[in-house]
Amino acid sequence: MSENAAPTFEDVKKYVHPVKDPEIGLSIVELGLLYDSDFNPEDHSLTVKMTLTSQMCPMGPEIISGVKMMAREIPGVREVDVQLVWNPPWDPKVHCSEDAKAILGIWD
Repeated sequence: MSENAAPTFEDVKKYVHPVKDPEIGLSIVELGLLYDSDFNPEDHSLTVKMTLTSQMCPMGPEIISGVKMMAREIPGVREVDVQLVWNPPWDPKVHCSEDAKAILGIWD
């Protein structure tokens, strides 16, 4: 990805993948906690829409900080805003990757 290309949602997921939910020990990408992203080329800002496993997640601030830190590493991104969204509510049966479901013991 070049400095001039707008980062896609796939780019964001790649850079943020190392961020883990400390309580579960899995990547927030594998858990399906990232919902969308939007890059503004005028001010080089990136908005990341994501959720948490619950609204009362005690590790929320740590996870958000990790997302901001890793997303700032994306070429061309100067500022990162993380917006927590609760709709749709996170459902591991729907949002988790197949690998994460297997690790969590979720079988359809």
